[in-house]
Amino acid sequence: MNTEHPMALLGGLSPSQFMKRHWQKKPLLVRNAIPGFVPCVGRADLVALAGEEGVDSRLIVDSPKGWKMKHGPFAKRGLPPFSQKNWTFLVQGVDLHHAGVHDLMQEFRFVPDARLDDVMISYATDGGGVGPHFDSYDVFLLQAQGQRRWRIGRQKDLSLQQGVPLKILQNFEAEQEFVLNPGDMLYLPPKYAHDGVAIGECMTWSVGFRAPQEGELARELLMGLADEAFEELGEVIYKDPRQTAVTTPAAIPPSLAAFAREVVDKSLQNPDLLSSLLGEYLTEPKANVWFEDLDEVPDLSKGLRLDRRSKMMYDEKHVYINGEGFKVGGRDALVLRQLADDRYISGQKIKILSADAKEALLDWALAGWFTCP
Repeated sequence: MNTEHPMALLGGLSPSQFMKRHWQKKPLLVRNAIPGFVPCVGRADLVALAGEEGVDSRLIVDSPKGWKMKHGPFAKRGLPPFSQKNWTFLVQGVDLHHAGVHDLMQEFRFVPDARLDDVMISYATDGGGVGPHFDSYDVFLLQAQGQRRWRIGRQKDLSLQQGVPLKILQNFEAEQEFVLNPGDMLYLPPKYAHDGVAIGECMTWSVGFRAPQEGELARELLMGLADEAFEELGEVIYKDPRQTAVTTPAAIPPSLAAFAREVVDKSLQNPDLLSSLLGEYLTEPKANVWFEDLDEVPDLSKGLRLDRRSKMMYDEKHVYINGEGFKVGGRDALVLRQLADDRYISGQKIKILSADAKEALLDWALAGWFTCP
């Protein structure tokens, strides 16, 4: 992708201009972001997905008795009549289940894959929505069908309503209002409050981004460090031949505290370890994703394309795919990085890989992480 080339998707801005002016800074409304946009997923497709096991879906109803929310899967008869107003259902991660939605998500890869998360599709009847709220991550809201009225605003008061199953702002104050038509798109940075209400039947695609919290990231990395430390540090036992008799037996000995610090320091001595753990964490498939092993050995001479559910990234010394790391250098590194960027590798490129890299590629293919072009 040429990051300096203007994109209709971004209202004539280049990806570089958009990232500099708007990303995590201020909203952007783009009229006709996708001219003549015709969604590849209709209402019936979405209803079918919401009925499947392993697909994250929610039904939200704004009734006279207050907000109600249910989690799927939903039988078709489990949804309210389409003639009924003020309800919506949302299906998360549609890009994992539909090739056309996955293809559209690729248009947003001017943002690193480590940040790009998924596409959620929401269907709503007239008046349907999820209430005024904010997200902790960036989002592109693409109108796919019908119209939706958006009210947005910088929100200082982030207090939420009590006793409702949704995170709805208690004192929402709108600063701007837009009605989006099919093909229009609205970008919102994190914590920018918004309230979208359907005008008639409508469908909205939300391209969301991943923003790990400090605590979540620390937990995952430290758990990885703990596993590595258990395997690498051996069985050295704490010794204290100079320990004196004590009158305060409950006090932790300073020498034992120093021993604990040394253990942690040793586990961090490998400079590549944290990078490896981060790469494995960022490419770990979601909990509802699984792959099926191939029955036959694929013909690598025809090339391979990453399955839409596969995550592949790289750093200076490794490539990572679906939670696994592989150390690479030289020509292998160049080719496999190109595979991660393009999500495709030709048979000619596979030929020039080393024997180890070819073996790894074959193992990944047999695990079902690729599709044949």
